Amino acid sequence: MADKPRIKLPKEAKKGEIIQIKTLVSHLMESGQRKDAQGKPIPRKIVNKFACEFNGKPVFSCALEPAISANPYIQFDARIDEEGTFKFAWTDDDGSVVAAEEKIALKG
Repeated sequence: MADKPRIKLPKEAKKGEIIQIKTLVSHLMESGQRKDAQGKPIPRKIVNKFACEFNGKPVFSCALEPAISANPYIQFDARIDEEGTFKFAWTDDDGSVVAAEEKIALKG
């Protein structure tokens, strides 16, 4: 699949603060609807699932469909009540998973 995904979130937040998380993974997201130069269908190959958890608890997940553009960008919010680690996972049609982690600390 992809290069290292890009993830943007604050390094620290106040307890109870709502933070914004932005992710982007590089991927062609081939829909399976196009044909190559010889007229043969190009097989579907997309990231079909995204999931995020914080300290082992699910935060956000979604299914992605062929209509999603290349390099899917996903943005969502999360409330921070403790410091910990976000874990992100993008699952490809071939079963491969790109995973990443980011830590966040509490202010003060």
